[in-house]
Amino acid sequence: MRPSPAEIVRTLVAGRLPGLVHVAHRPGPHHARHVTDPDGRVLLLVPVVSNLAAALRPVDGGTDVPAVLDVLDLPPSAGAPSLGRAWVSGWATPLHGTEARAAALDFAAVEPTGDLLDVGARFRLFRFEVAEARWERAGAVRRIDPGAYAEAEPDPLHAAEGGLLADLADQHADRMAAYLRRQLGLADGGPGTAPRVVRLDRYGMLVAYGRPAARRRARLTFPRPLAEPADLARLLRPVLRPCAGTPRPAEHA
Repeated sequence: MRPSPAEIVRTLVAGRLPGLVHVAHRPGPHHARHVTDPDGRVLLLVPVVSNLAAALRPVDGGTDVPAVLDVLDLPPSAGAPSLGRAWVSGWATPLHGTEARAAALDFAAVEPTGDLLDVGARFRLFRFEVAEARWERAGAVRRIDPGAYAEAEPDPLHAAEGGLLADLADQHADRMAAYLRRQLGLADGGPGTAPRVVRLDRYGMLVAYGRPAARRRARLTFPRPLAEPADLARLLRPVLRPCAGTPRPAEHA
């Protein structure tokens, strides 16, 4: 099993990656601090005195402004493939009073920054429901149904992925390589050919193997989706011991 396109978009825009905001008919784009709330709505934390705040100011008596959040995946390690790029768009509205306080709590659950204490003074929160979502990968753009986007959940391993991969490489490289060879039916090809995990998600892990000039990839699927990063350690505990077996057979990519 693999993450669905809707899950990938929810993961990319969740708030762990840098984002750019494009505002219709205004100069830009603008770097923005953003997260998504539990319903998938985009929250923007914007300095009151900034070009983005000026761009998001409604005109002609309006109450909202059309905006697009643009997020590009940053692979966690060298040689790891990108998840692609996500665009989500909607009508950004400034929040005040009770709505702003509730949104600040949602923002803090993802990014607990002290600047949230200055919402209403030095900072303002904007929010928009996602009316349109798109996912780009390998030159192809796919539209994501807004309902599927809203129902999807961000991958719980994504924020910790880099640290988890580093731990596997630094602390368990030999045993993981031996396990991956068994799963993939590979012989020891010598220095520089050891298989290694290059990406992780709740459903499985992507493995790169072979000589540097002819690297290949295969996917190992977990027996169940993971709910949190700590699940990976519990799942792989048998793998990191002499007699291993846990993730299911590989799908060659």
